[in-house]
Formats: sequence, structure tokens, C-alpha cells
Amino acid sequence: MRKRLTTSIPYWLLIVASLASAAGGASLLIDKLGTMTVGLTDGTATTVDVYVGQMWAVLGTVLIGAGAIGLLLALTLGAARALVPAAAPAVVEPPAWADDVDEEPTAEEATSDDNGYRSDLGYQANAEAAAEADASADADERTAEPAAAR
Repeated sequence: MRKRLTTSIPYWLLIVASLASAAGGASLLIDKLGTMTVGLTDGTATTVDVYVGQMWAVLGTVLIGAGAIGLLLALTLGAARALVPAAAPAVVEPPAWADDVDEEPTAEEATSDDNGYRSDLGYQANAEAAAEADASADADERTAEPAAAR
């Protein structure tokens, strides 16, 4: 079965990275253009403000473009996933031993103890040993009580 696109970590990383790139680029572009505008308007702009500021503004524009391309790619992936039909689930054959479970037990298998366990599996022996251990523990307690009462 295919994972859904909305639960895919790489898909969400693409969206988050694209948004971060676009936001970072917009912040850089607005900051550098604002600084250049103020400096040029006041007449206090230096060569570094004008020429280096232009390169930073270009970098901000490139980051905005990369973020936009990433978001468009995420949108394209979502549309492509919606257009591709889901694969039909594979039909799995039941195991061969599943047919044996539905059969009626034979007379030998049907014999069971009071607890519903099949005697041919050895549960009866374990139940008898546990019952003997309980009986001997009860007998030990009964013999210990009169001695303690004295």
C-alpha cells in the first residue's frame, strides 16, 4: 500500500524549505531595497550601499524564485498523486493450515478435561501436577496451624 502524500516527510520538507526560502528572500530584498532607497534619497548612500546592496537584492530575488518553484513543485506533486489511481490491494491466499482449523475434531481429539483443554496436548498432566501441589500446600498449612496455636 502506498503512503499518502500528506504523511510524506520529504513532501513537507519541500513545502517548509520553499516557504523559508521565499520568506528569507523577501526579507533580504525588502531590507536592502529600503536601505538603498533611504541612502539615495538622503544623498548619504555610499558605493558599498549602492553596488553591494544591488547584489544582495538580486540574491533575495533568487531566493524568492527558488521558494516559488519549490511550492509549484509541491503543488504539481499533489496534483500528480491525485491523478494516479491507487493500486488494487493484493489478494493474499489463506495459509494451508487454515483449512485444517474448520474441520471437526476426531473422537480422540475431542476428549478434554473439565477446563476445556485437549487431553492429547498434555495440559491434563500439568493440571494434575498443579492440583497435587495445591493439595500438599493445603495439607502443610493445616498441620502447621495446630502447632502454632499451642
